[in-house]
Amino acid sequence: MVADSSYAVLALLKQVSDIPGRSLITRLRLDAALYDPAPRRKPRQNGRPRKKGARRPTLEHVLNDPQTQWTGLTLSNWYGGGAREVEVCTNTAVWYHTGLPPVALRWVLIRDPQGEFAPQALLSTHLAHTPGQMLEWFVRRWTMEVTLEEARAHLGIESQRQWNDLAISRTTPALFGLYSLVTTLAHTQLRANARSVRTAAWYAKVRPTFSDALAVVRRELWSSCHFAMSESRTEMVKILRSVFERLTDTVCYAA
Repeated sequence: MVADSSYAVLALLKQVSDIPGRSLITRLRLDAALYDPAPRRKPRQNGRPRKKGARRPTLEHVLNDPQTQWTGLTLSNWYGGGAREVEVCTNTAVWYHTGLPPVALRWVLIRDPQGEFAPQALLSTHLAHTPGQMLEWFVRRWTMEVTLEEARAHLGIESQRQWNDLAISRTTPALFGLYSLVTTLAHTQLRANARSVRTAAWYAKVRPTFSDALAVVRRELWSSCHFAMSESRTEMVKILRSVFERLTDTVCYAA
């Protein structure tokens, strides 16, 4: 499972790590209290078993330490698409806080050689995960979040006006299916007609957003059944094609 920093909770991480075949990847605070694993208990040693070993430097200290060994890593699909070069440093440790269960984890510290984004850290409850796997899976989470946000904003997910839980359970998958259908139809139309993506002076973009895709599908559906003109209708007041296209474009985005 991959989640944002809201799920970096020791109790939850412990529960996930105790389930065979399950793991959780999320962000890790740079000031998190990390420790060595608890030393092995000696024979006939009295007292309660130790939960942790010696305290380790924080990741913030590791980040600023000139002795830290960094490894270059190329990610094939960074945020927004395309390859990206990053530098990583990784190790295993135990994350512990008083009164909470200790959690063994693998942490990965990431920094940008170009300095375009601030250093950050990830954790995984599966110690065998590699830095490449953790970063690839965590970046992949972004497309899922965008899909959920756009489906909520444009298709009404989580705002269905139904009182029955079964009705909500049926509507949500149907809306996700509609999202996929709109995306597929828009992809076909954009490839066939090579329409330019709608931009603004303050927002330059190369690829269409879901609002663009929805407008393209609306234009295609509406033009075949509502906007068709007939020469036999002499009472129709003709307008300039440019004005008509502008009005159509406005309606497609405003609907």
